Amino acid sequence: MDVEYKLEDLEGVGPVTTKKLADAGINSIMDLIVRGPVEITEITGMDRDTAEKIVNKSRIQLAEAGVIAQSFESASDIYKRRQDIGKISTGTNCFDTLFDGGIETQALTEVYGEFGCGKTQFCHTMCVMVQKSREEGGLEGKVLYIDTENTFRPERIVTIAKIHGMDPETVLDNIIVARAYNSAHQTLILEESSSIIKKDNIKLIVADSAVGLFRAEYLGRGTLAARQQKLNHFVHLLSRIAETYNCAAIATNQVMAAPDVFFGDPTRPIGGNVVAHTSTYRVYFKKSGKKRIARMVDSPHHPETEVIFALSDAGVSDLDEAGTKKAKKPKAAAKKTKTPEPKDVPQVEGPTDEPAPPAGVSDEKSA
Repeated sequence: MDVEYKLEDLEGVGPVTTKKLADAGINSIMDLIVRGPVEITEITGMDRDTAEKIVNKSRIQLAEAGVIAQSFESASDIYKRRQDIGKISTGTNCFDTLFDGGIETQALTEVYGEFGCGKTQFCHTMCVMVQKSREEGGLEGKVLYIDTENTFRPERIVTIAKIHGMDPETVLDNIIVARAYNSAHQTLILEESSSIIKKDNIKLIVADSAVGLFRAEYLGRGTLAARQQKLNHFVHLLSRIAETYNCAAIATNQVMAAPDVFFGDPTRPIGGNVVAHTSTYRVYFKKSGKKRIARMVDSPHHPETEVIFALSDAGVSDLDEAGTKKAKKPKAAAKKTKTPEPKDVPQVEGPTDEPAPPAGVSDEKSA
């Protein structure tokens, strides 16, 4: 990744083609792989055959250099190569167990759930964890945070960084935030991110929320086909960038209630099969009182399991670290405060249900 794969180094690409590609935002051979021949034809105006030849040449050159996988390779080679894939520890035992060590690079992890279930808190936590050293479970890299709902809070980053013993200013400087104002702007940010990824050593890309702007702008069934096409382009581009540049990608997703479900959980993620088939890992967050449940819904090799976590000052955390056990102590202390037992109550001689005679007035019998 430290080698600069320039367009001029590609056979058959001259100054005219290089300028045409650069004007379209394609500045390296890596960009050709990410964008693909169909998109290159649309944004540059060159014919389809020429675009396919250029992309195929770039793929062969990167495969020979070992940057991307060969067209044909044995399962043993794939297994060995996957041992070198980076994983970002979540800082919690429950999530590391769910993800088998952490969030993978070269993969798209989708997290969906209703509001308040912890999706954004999870993203904030991962923005801090990826900056840790490799010995501590991080990748020593920076973050590209695409904020579509204006929910990124640097104050939250500062709190999480302090709890993990990291310098808050350094952590904030290593997070590049891109505020997306519409779906077209959101896609444009991702298309122009290649130069930032290489220059700033981006190891984590966060899209929070990936489908929100598409859902808000394309209303009604008449716009469903156009929305799905645009959304399909965005999530596939995010997945290809993660695989090509060896970084992790997290996309949060909104949900809806399925009206035809009478039994069970009616919650369904937005985006349909377009998002479902593109995501490498799909995790469902849901509320359970003050606790949260994360369930692995789809994965190439993980079992469908559930873990329980909590939201605390450290972002997402295990239940013990969130202090849920300590919160039970006041209840136990309250039970010890009981009314005194009968033996501890001072005994009063004589009947107590009759009022005492006024002072200075004697009993008639005693008189």
